[in-house]
Amino acid sequence: MDVREAVASRYSCRAFLPTPVPEATVRDIVERAARAPSAGNMQPWRVYAVAGKRVEELKGLLRPRMATELPKGEGVEYVIYPQPMSEPYRERSFDVGERLYRAIGVPREDKSARYRQYARNYEFFGAPVALFFAREKAHGPAQWADIGGYLQTVALLARDFGLHTCPQQAWVSFHRTVRDFLQLPDHLMVYSGMAVGYEDSAAPINGWRSPREPLDAFATFSGFES
Repeated sequence: MDVREAVASRYSCRAFLPTPVPEATVRDIVERAARAPSAGNMQPWRVYAVAGKRVEELKGLLRPRMATELPKGEGVEYVIYPQPMSEPYRERSFDVGERLYRAIGVPREDKSARYRQYARNYEFFGAPVALFFAREKAHGPAQWADIGGYLQTVALLARDFGLHTCPQQAWVSFHRTVRDFLQLPDHLMVYSGMAVGYEDSAAPINGWRSPREPLDAFATFSGFES
């Protein structure tokens, strides 16, 4: 797949088919993604890939807790969104949430239905493969950015195999459970999860795309020759 097509077709898939993904495919993606840039070639990412019975085991640990522990879960080790969130970021975040719930016919006032959809994060939206990305607690913003670049590279490489992904920082809210499940060493912390699999193209929640700002809204150009 052309890289431009991979970028254009990537989206956060929220409904997957149960079709298994071969371990060799996941290994290939994770290995190739290590060509992502990193400051000083530190390669600060740590990846934990789980599938099959292991995925079901983790889902089983959390399923009984969804009704009483959402949305806060176990608290977080880092803050995902700035508080307070200024404009235009607040409006963009609000808009994408409205688009998501509108796609599945859930009105704003139906909080219980929204929580049920949010709980789908902890089912990996039905994906057969889960990736967890961990980082050194001692590392700073540059290494956080490097891991984000690695995560994006994984998502784009997945498209070349006909796969889709959904990066899931929601897993930070259950970092203690994930830590115990993965047996993370004390010096690492959970950065993000990611669902990986084949999209359910018939699912309404996969039928919309988040908008992007026009180029001139976020970029300036100077010094170029015509």
